[in-house]
Amino acid sequence: MRAETENLVDEIKQAISLLRRHLDWDAAVKRLDYLNSRAEEADLWNDPQEAQKLMRERQMLEENITGVRNLSQALEDNVGLIELGEEEGDASVISEAEAALKGLNEEIAARQVESLLSGEADGNDTYLEIHAGAGGTESQDWAQMLLRMYSRWAERRGMKVDVMEVHDGEEAGIKSATLLIKGRNAYGWLKTESGVHRLVRISPYDSNARRHTSFASAWVYPVIDDTIEIDIPESEVRIDTYRASGAGGQHVNTTDSAVRITHIPSGIVVQCQKERSQHKNRATAWDMLRARLYEEELKKREDAASVTEASKTDIGWGHQIRSYVLQPYQLVKDLRTGVESTSPQDVLDGKLDTFMEAALSQRVHGSDGAEVEDLT
Repeated sequence: MRAETENLVDEIKQAISLLRRHLDWDAAVKRLDYLNSRAEEADLWNDPQEAQKLMRERQMLEENITGVRNLSQALEDNVGLIELGEEEGDASVISEAEAALKGLNEEIAARQVESLLSGEADGNDTYLEIHAGAGGTESQDWAQMLLRMYSRWAERRGMKVDVMEVHDGEEAGIKSATLLIKGRNAYGWLKTESGVHRLVRISPYDSNARRHTSFASAWVYPVIDDTIEIDIPESEVRIDTYRASGAGGQHVNTTDSAVRITHIPSGIVVQCQKERSQHKNRATAWDMLRARLYEEELKKREDAASVTEASKTDIGWGHQIRSYVLQPYQLVKDLRTGVESTSPQDVLDGKLDTFMEAALSQRVHGSDGAEVEDLT
């Protein structure tokens, strides 16, 4: 076996070993055996909520354990093929097996990232709020660009995107919007995107073609299910109704069907105008508020409350997590991890996985990240 191939095999073995340790292999296998036996018991569905919870856990464990076993088997099979090819002098068999090993290594890298998504709510659907910063049309246009970027990212991953509410800008762009993104690990992937995003470009709205810096914020919080109880006294909220914005014509909404709920103690505000029914929008807004409060609790558990609150204070200088420079050069840089891309258009088209993976790894492993620098 060539030295290069031997190194690759060793790398794959170590990666599989890391996956097993992260999964806590023996405990996971034992737990899956218990859940399989529990699934066959007649009284399981006497408590439907508990049953659903156990079945979700069972499915996750089964997928992870089966995945690691398949990786181990694929490694063993391809190493065997290489040895067979060497014995018989068949270069084509060796070449095919070596290519399979490279593909296997890429698959393991993807699984290693997935293994980082082990938080309490990582597997849930998620809400994504976007707000334009100060700067009028410039920032509102940038907020709309971010809305498109995250929608494209979700679509690339086969996720469903529902627009819960959107407030258009006076001339262009949006003042704010809320998306509901549905898909496997939607919250887990997007949770590190919360923060301020900074754009540097030659403004299309400036007749003198000057360079402008714009800010917009993203805020991510998980959809919670009925098994998580969040009690919110009605005395702590203010509920306002308003007319939903729309395209006009025969579809214009002439009733105050949109709902805004303000949680007075925390200052959290949620809005929904998706449905034509005020009753449905109110119910959805309550779900969104419970989700926001739950997300706050998750942040506290991660001992990041102080950082979180600091990031909320201002949509502007000193609070950004990523800079997108379109002029005078082209560069996207994450100011937490140091990850860069010299193709901003690809990033704005939804190619965000590299940035998300690095931020997830940093959160899990606690690396210090890169020093923040001015990209203008």
